[in-house]
This record gives sequence, C-alpha cells and structure tokens, in this order.
Amino acid sequence: MRFGRVPVAAGLAFGLVLAPIGAAADPKPTISQAKAKLEKLNDKADKVVDRYNTANERYKKAKSTYTKLNTSYKRKLATVADLRTEVVGIAVNSYKIGADVTSLPGLMGADDPRALLAGLTIAGQMSKERAEKLAAFDRENRELKSDRDKAQKALEAADKERDGVEKERSEITKLITEQKKLLNRLGAYNPGNPNSTGIKYTGPASGNAAAVLRFAYAQVGKPYVYGGTGPGGYDCSGLTQASWRAGGVSLPRTTWQQWAWGASRRVSLDDLQPGDLIFSEGLGHVSIYAGNGKIVHAPQTGDVVKVVPLSSYGRSLVGAVRP
Repeated sequence: MRFGRVPVAAGLAFGLVLAPIGAAADPKPTISQAKAKLEKLNDKADKVVDRYNTANERYKKAKSTYTKLNTSYKRKLATVADLRTEVVGIAVNSYKIGADVTSLPGLMGADDPRALLAGLTIAGQMSKERAEKLAAFDRENRELKSDRDKAQKALEAADKERDGVEKERSEITKLITEQKKLLNRLGAYNPGNPNSTGIKYTGPASGNAAAVLRFAYAQVGKPYVYGGTGPGGYDCSGLTQASWRAGGVSLPRTTWQQWAWGASRRVSLDDLQPGDLIFSEGLGHVSIYAGNGKIVHAPQTGDVVKVVPLSSYGRSLVGAVRP
C-alpha cells in the first residue's frame, strides 16, 4: 500500500518550513528533499500496512476458530448438564426400588461423574436405554475437558494476534500523523469522498475483467484508508480484492497473499491485459491494469482511488498476475 506518494511539480512555489523560524533555524528543505522524505515515509508505510493487514487476517481467523470451539464447548456443556439430570434420575429411581446403592446421596453430589457411574453399575439389572444414557454421559464428560482446553488455547492465540494488530496500528498512526502534516504543508492532502459514485469504465476489457473494472472505476474518488475494504474507502489490496470479487474471483486479503496466490497465474509486464494485477517491487503496492496504458488503484494516505497512466506508477514493478 502507498501512503502519501504525490507528484510535486518542479516549479511549485514552496514555503515548507520544517525547523523553527529564527536565526538558528535550519535551511528550508528543497523540493527534492521534501519528495525524498515523503518517499521514505511511503516505503516504510507500505511494509507496515501490509504487516497490519496480515496480522489482522490472522487475528480474525484465530477469533473465528475460538468462537466455533467455544460454541461447541458450550453446547457440549449443556448436553452434559442434561445428561447429568437424567443420570441422577436413574440413580433416584434405582434407590427407590431398593437397589443396593447405600451411598446415593454422596454419589449424587460427587464432583467426579465417574464416581456416580461407578456406584450405579451395582444397581442391579439396568435397561438398555439406561445403559446408553450412562455411556453417553461418560463419553460427553471425557470430551468436555478436551473441547474446553482447545477453546482456551484458541482464545490465547487470538489475544496474541490482536496484540500484533494493535502494535502495527500504533506504528501506522504515527506514520499517518507525520505524512498528513507534510502533505498539508505541501497543499497536497486530498480527503476524498466516501460516497463518491466514481466514473464509468469505457475501456477494452471484456468478460469478468470488465465487471472488475466497472466496479473499480465506480470507486474512483473514495479515500485511501489503511485496512480499508470498502465501501467507503480502500487500501490498495482491499480495492483489488473487492474489484475481483465483483468479477467472481475470491482473492486473499493482503498484497503478499495476492502475489503468492497468483504464483501459477503470473504474466509478463509486456503482455498486460485489462484486469491484470500489477505489483510493485517489494510487494508494497498493487493496482489493476485498465487497458490503454492506464491503471486504477488506491495510492496512499491523503489520496483517493484514481485512474492514472501506468508510466506514473512511481516505482519499479516486480510483475503481474492474471486472476
């Protein structure tokens, strides 16, 4: 993902002051120095945002696993409670008809279900139905602890991933603060419009690629938002994922994952077709080729989803993927 990468005209009348005004103030930075600083922030932000997205995906997966295991545990807990009631009923009935269960009160209050089961086995002849109830009670109790332990481990894993997400989020917040400050001083900050209806795609794409680009073009003008997957804002891989979903293809979430997913679908940069995903060197950014030498992408913080010439990409490219 790209934060704050904006072209600055060579002839821009520029009054950027990064040091205190006064006799001891450092010289004002040149335009090239300001651009270099912004580029360094962009490169750093690319990596941090992808780490954030990766950590967030792991957290969501871990949380989903915990939720499923915990639901299973609670369901089994309820089943065991119902079976315990039935088993106690069996014990009471056996006691009433004179079975030799002299320690019944103690058995019914035992913490260990096996103590109750052991006592009931001496209660004379037992019907097949009762035997099945007791066996089910024993089986469910054995599985209950295993389910509880699995859910607890999944919860611990989710908590760890959540901490990773918060660490990356904290670093991104600092980067954004610094970038917005610089962008505002350059007069280049564009907040975008989350309700933008975009523009119409009229390029050469066909088939599902046409659906992809119609969707992507309809997002033009919406703000870049780190971690954004729409509908009000996107980061670069969030836009490519949502656009290709509109074309009937399910892409993974992050730039790194999309590149890895497309290992068997890579194409030459000299043979691009509309809808192809174009990846920057270092895999910090991904865009969609629109045809006629243009791309549509979500560039960086302080910018919006836009259509630009491929030649203005701003950095070296590593390759392309055709979903």
